[in-house]
Amino acid sequence: MLILGIAGGTGSGKTTVVTQILNELPEDEVTVISQDSYYKRNDDLTYQERCHINFDHPNAIDFELLIDHIRHLKSGQSIEQPVYSFVTHNRVQDTVITHPKRVVIIEGILIFTDKQLRDLIDIKVFVHADSDERLIRRMKRDIQERGRDINEVLERYQTTLKPMHQEFIEPTKNYADLIIPNDTYNTVAIDIVRTVINERLYK
Repeated sequence: MLILGIAGGTGSGKTTVVTQILNELPEDEVTVISQDSYYKRNDDLTYQERCHINFDHPNAIDFELLIDHIRHLKSGQSIEQPVYSFVTHNRVQDTVITHPKRVVIIEGILIFTDKQLRDLIDIKVFVHADSDERLIRRMKRDIQERGRDINEVLERYQTTLKPMHQEFIEPTKNYADLIIPNDTYNTVAIDIVRTVINERLYK
């Protein structure tokens, strides 16, 4: 099994890069684990309290469960991947049965902040994009897909997203084996990732 980690700031284009990589690999040989599925349960908090959680801080992630699940996949066992709702700011009861595949892609803004998780990742990719571009993408996503209003998005960006990016996410670029500038469709970088994956899998 080859484990590929794809990190980068919010709105940097990680999902686009994941999709490009998926298009280069046989569907039955790859599975994706999203960090967003592993936000901690917040059953003990009211909705209003959950709205004020700092989701861009490593403490918001259940790294213990994520690491445990990656280890299970590496040992050939299936897992029940959690499902997180960004509408209620909490996990739902449903889970997604995820089977071990030859390639496991872990995607998320904070996945390189935890050393135990980093040590499980074979290839670490950091997706870089200009901060203004990331803000625009985040605004579009949160308004269209997560039911936020523009004032809420801008306030969260100024008070949480930007300082957390500078403190926790940007520094993890130093752990990356490959940095992809994602201001445009980067075919060269994707080709490099595909080549490395093929060499590791079929050498």
